Amino acid sequence: MFQSFANKLTVSRILVIPAILLLLAVPHGWAAWLALVLFSAAGATDWLDGYMARRENQVTKIGQFLDPVADKLLVSAVILVLVATRQISGFSVLPAVIILLREVAVSGLREFLADLRVSVPVSRLAKWKTTLQLVALGFLIVGRYAPSSIPATTIGDFGIWVAGVITVITAWDYWRASLKHFD
Repeated sequence: MFQSFANKLTVSRILVIPAILLLLAVPHGWAAWLALVLFSAAGATDWLDGYMARRENQVTKIGQFLDPVADKLLVSAVILVLVATRQISGFSVLPAVIILLREVAVSGLREFLADLRVSVPVSRLAKWKTTLQLVALGFLIVGRYAPSSIPATTIGDFGIWVAGVITVITAWDYWRASLKHFD
């Protein structure tokens, strides 16, 4: 029962992505706030399914596969739409691109290492990176629709830059750890 529930949480994170993207394309405050609610719920399921798996010591192969895929799909899709709608713009596109490139590179590296039967555990810093990305993207989702007392776009831009720096560090950590497996 638990394994099924945790996997359903992960799958729900993937299934909600189209709704979030559609809402981000609607140029109205209500749509941005609803997108933020769905995005935040998806982020919460990321934490919840991981917490439950660790607490119950019931990690499944499908969960190990789907969880990082769901994270990458959610973050990447939202970044792409936020850039397309110019909610991420100017120099802040640079860390957004770095995040996308890292996700593709690390996925490829994991696939290569899996063929060698080498596991690449997620580091604590990589978990913090994902959390910071989710928070920064949340601010950017509501950006221009946030109350004037909350500089959401500025906070989101700052967060995406910090996440970009951490993204480079974690990419380097994965690369350095994998070098010994290349002949």
